[in-house]
Amino acid sequence: MLKGISPLLSPDLLKILCEMGHGDEIVLGDGNFPAASNARRLVRADGLGVPELLDAILPLFPLDSYVDEPVLLMAVSGGDPVPEIWQDYRRIVAKHAGNVSIGQIGRFEFYERARNAYAVIATGETAVYANVILKKGVVKP
Repeated sequence: MLKGISPLLSPDLLKILCEMGHGDEIVLGDGNFPAASNARRLVRADGLGVPELLDAILPLFPLDSYVDEPVLLMAVSGGDPVPEIWQDYRRIVAKHAGNVSIGQIGRFEFYERARNAYAVIATGETAVYANVILKKGVVKP
């Protein structure tokens, strides 16, 4: 056990977060996301929701301040409604990183980014369009 680190963060996930460098991306995939077929490195977080995991990761994870949108969501398609969970994401990102822009990209571009991401976390999130990409920034003294 460690003090000050969420127990939701497994040793494997902590290792990956530490290994990542500036500009590397990590995907938090919902339960429908094809994580295993798109991941270079896969971390299982079954039973955890994306908001809880996002809230546990962001205190340790600097977002990239050199890009316009260091947080990306999978855009809705086919007239689907905007997911309510996105409001949770905005609140959590603002809580830990301030006024950071959150972008959206299409499903197939999201899959391509996931295939090139440092790692993919497979969660048990049941909300649809609940996938998130985080781009790592620099820890400044």
